[in-house]
Amino acid sequence: MAKIRIPAPLRKLTGDQRTVSADGGTLVELVEDLERRFPGIKARIVDGDGKVHSFVNIFVDDEDVRFLQGLQTPITQDAEVAIIPAMAGG
Repeated sequence: MAKIRIPAPLRKLTGDQRTVSADGGTLVELVEDLERRFPGIKARIVDGDGKVHSFVNIFVDDEDVRFLQGLQTPITQDAEVAIIPAMAGG
């Protein structure tokens, strides 16, 4: 199972867990597994077109998935995934 770090704004969906585990061969499968276990989390990560929200960054083993294969990025069993809300400011 991959280890997923959950940001504070999403922890209410995971029962305040900072880290959860999920299964999947790709990031999209991992997100689907998260949704089965924590209903509502997928909508906070993925938009209606099936793409990662522009205000969410996802890293797989410290690599930004936008520079990999997006939601089709392969996930190994021991992968570390971080969901990070984008910061805004000026």
